[in-house]
Amino acid sequence: MTFTTAQLGRLVGYSTQQVRDLERLGVVPAAARGANGYRRYRMPHVTALRAYRAMAAALGPVPARRLMPELVEGSVEGAAERIDDLHADLSRERSRVREALSGLEVAVAEADDVFAEGDAMMIGELAQALGIRASALRHWEREGLVHPLRGAASTRSYGSVAITEARVAAALRSGGYGIAAITRILDEVRTHGRTVEVQRLLTERLADLTRRSVALLGAAGHLHDLLAERLAAGVPSVTPDR
Repeated sequence: MTFTTAQLGRLVGYSTQQVRDLERLGVVPAAARGANGYRRYRMPHVTALRAYRAMAAALGPVPARRLMPELVEGSVEGAAERIDDLHADLSRERSRVREALSGLEVAVAEADDVFAEGDAMMIGELAQALGIRASALRHWEREGLVHPLRGAASTRSYGSVAITEARVAAALRSGGYGIAAITRILDEVRTHGRTVEVQRLLTERLADLTRRSVALLGAAGHLHDLLAERLAAGVPSVTPDR
């Protein structure tokens, strides 16, 4: 069975132009052309577009567009690994947000306690714990988001307050908040001890991660069909040279 561009669009809920654009971006394999020069799509194209639509609901259209060419052109093993990575990324991000919320509560409760130097983290340790680069922490320091302690030879160490600042900044940055907004939020916490807004934002971030996890589960059936069709078509299941 073959479909015209318009028929394919109706099947998956896209306009004719959207189908052409997604084909150009590699979201679906290139269509064969009929004798009249018109595109002729088949069921694998339907499956790929349905998988993309489900992925876009879970990740957003731009990340989904970047990912789909790997799923439709690479090895099945590589595609399965990328899907596994998506679930792991959501899990890690959820843990970071929860740590930020927990750290915020502890920082407020222990604001007047004497800091124990043995609890400090070096820049590499904190960057690894947050899953970011050390250069990001240095940038946040320059922007006034994070205030590490300075030791001999300008070495940085991060106490409980700085660790909490970094956790909050990391969680909000991954949620799309800009430096200016995060600066204002952290200033409210430092100056007035007001944590309501940052707690609300982090809680909303957790809810969004849950929504995305559920949407990714919803995409599983379409992704299974996509990869099963590729296996049936004889696509290598293992990446060469592995």
